[in-house]
Formats: sequence, structure tokens, C-alpha cells
Amino acid sequence: MVIEPQNSLFELHLKDVWRYRDLLWLLVKRDFVSFYKQTILGPLWFFIQPLFTTIIFTFIFGNLAGLSTDGLPQPLFYMAGITAWNYFADCLTKTSTVFRDNANIFGKVYFPRLIMPLSIVVSNLVRFAVQMILFFMMIAYYGLTGADFHMNVYILLFPVLVLLMALLGLGLGLIITAMTTKYRDLAFLITFGVQLMMYATTVIYPLSAAPEQYKWLIELNPMTGIIEAFRYGFLGEGELTMNTLGYSVIITIVSVIIGVVIFNKTEKTFVDTV
Repeated sequence: MVIEPQNSLFELHLKDVWRYRDLLWLLVKRDFVSFYKQTILGPLWFFIQPLFTTIIFTFIFGNLAGLSTDGLPQPLFYMAGITAWNYFADCLTKTSTVFRDNANIFGKVYFPRLIMPLSIVVSNLVRFAVQMILFFMMIAYYGLTGADFHMNVYILLFPVLVLLMALLGLGLGLIITAMTTKYRDLAFLITFGVQLMMYATTVIYPLSAAPEQYKWLIELNPMTGIIEAFRYGFLGEGELTMNTLGYSVIITIVSVIIGVVIFNKTEKTFVDTV
């Protein structure tokens, strides 16, 4: 046993995280296998969930409510928003209960605690990649039918947008998981709140269709700029500005820094409160 002085909040032990990278991949594999091991359709749920959600959104918001999609085919418009939102939402909700869900492991074995939320982000990335295949298939279908949309050079921002979604979900999740060690009700609030938050993001409507008096409120959601940039790059429609995207970048960076610092502080004493 090595007794060391109390560490600073900013000592993140990133070298330990790299040393335990094999554990990271093991946890990713565990998440993937355990979730679908006893299901009949298995990984097909990766396709079924966004596909059925797109069909429902098209029927309710596109046909019944008649919401604008900026002239894009309705299924393609909704699929773009759903694919991006699902990745962010999964990272946020699953990271927000890391301490509670893994209390037994954390209390018995040492490893860099940051490995666990990072494994969630990476495992969700596999799901996101599969759903992107479905999105590309839909793009190919509507491209062959002559639908009015076009990719552009801003599609090169795609890796940056994925990184922003991952880090934003990670940062907010780390902040929340530190609080759920004492306040268990937050776990239920987050699950419900993320669903409501989707309606304050441009998943089911374009930013251009939002009333002027509420547009600034929708733009306060950092996911709005990310989803609009995502749609603009792949479909050629959306409000991509450096102000909205820059705002999303700033909020993401701040969230990650605060989240990691709080997580680093809480991991030292959370066993006493969980």
C-alpha cells in the first residue's frame, strides 16, 4: 500500500486511464453483449428503435401537426435529428448514474474511475455508428428518388459534431452523477427531463420554423447548434452559424471541465454516501 498526500482536484490520472485501456474495451464489450444477449432480435434493435421513432414523428408531427421540415423529406429530416439526439441522450442518461450503478465495483477494486463513464460514451458510439448506416441508407433512397436535398462541404464537420455530442453528454452526466450519490430522485428527473429537453431542441422542427420570440430560448440549448450543423452538412438545410456552433463548443468545454473536476472530487468519498 502506497500512502500519498491528498491529490488536487485537477489531478485526473490520465496516464492511469491509458494504462487501463484494456479494461475500457472490456467494459465496452460487456455493455454491448449484456444488453442484447437475451433478446430475440439482438443488435437489430439498433435499427428498429430509430426507424419506428421516425415513422411516429412523421405521422404525428409531419402529417397531423403539419410542422415544417424546411422542404426536406419528412422521414429524412426526423431521422437526422433522432440519430444525433439519441447519441447525446444515451451518453447523458447512462453516465448520470455511474456511481449508483457501479457502487459495488468501485468499493472493491481499484481502477481509474473515469474509465467507467468513458466506456459508456464509447459503447454508445457503436450504436450511433449503426444508426448512421440506417441514415445513409435513407439518404441513398431519397437521393435515387430525386428528393431535393444536397450534401455540402460542411459535412467535414461531422467528426467534430460527434465529439461535441459525446463530450457534452459526458460532461453533463458527470455533473449529475456526483449529485445522484446523495439525491436518488435526480435519476428519475433526468430520464424525464431528457425527453422534455428534446422538444426544446430542433429534433422535430427546424430552427427557422420557431417563433421569433422563442428562438433565442431554443438556441440556449447547446444541442440545437450541433443538430442544425449536422442537418446542414448532410442535407443542405438548417441554420449553421459560427455563433451557434461556437456557443455549443464553449458550453461543451465548460461542462466537461466542471464535470471531470466534480467527478474527481466525488469519487474519493462517494462510497460513504451511496
